[in-house]
Amino acid sequence: MSGNDPLSDPAPLIRAVYAYAAYRVGHGADAEDVTSEVFERALRYKASYDPARGTPIAWLTGIAHRCIGGLRPADAALPDHELEHEPTGTSLESEVVERMAVVAAVVRLDPRSQHLLALRYGADLSTREIGGILGLKKNAVEVALHRARDRVRHELERQSFGPAHDRAASATVERAQA
Repeated sequence: MSGNDPLSDPAPLIRAVYAYAAYRVGHGADAEDVTSEVFERALRYKASYDPARGTPIAWLTGIAHRCIGGLRPADAALPDHELEHEPTGTSLESEVVERMAVVAAVVRLDPRSQHLLALRYGADLSTREIGGILGLKKNAVEVALHRARDRVRHELERQSFGPAHDRAASATVERAQA
C-alpha cells in the first residue's frame, strides 16, 4: 500500500476508534456499530484524506464524532468508562457505584467537554493530537481538559455530599463572611 494510505496499518486505528466510541456510547454493540460505520465511511472517502490536515487517527476520530453525533441521545447517554478515577472501596458494589457516579458526572457535561474527554481518555490521544483534530493549540486543549476534569470532580463532590451538604457549606461560608 502507498505511504499516503491512511488505512495502511488498520489494527491500531480500529482499536483507537473502538476505544473512542466505547468511551462515548459504552462498550459492546453500539461501539462496534460506530466503529464499523467509521471504517465504512473511511474506505468510501479514503481519497479525500489529506495528510497535511492531520494524522489518520485524527481523521477517523472526526468521522467517529460525526457518527456518534447522529445517534439519538438515548443511544449515547451512558458510556461505561472511568475518568482517571480509582475506586476507593474494596467491594465490587462500591466500585460499581463509583463508576456509575463518574459516568453520571461526565454525561452532565456539555458536548464539547465530553468530546475532549473521549479523545483524551477514550482514544488515548495526546493534547497535541487533540489540538490538531479540533484546530486548537496544545495549551488551549490542556486548559479545556483541566476545566472538564474539574467539572467532573465538582459534580462527583456534589453527588457525594448531596443538597444538605451544599446548604451546610453555603451557611458556613456566609457565617465566615459576616
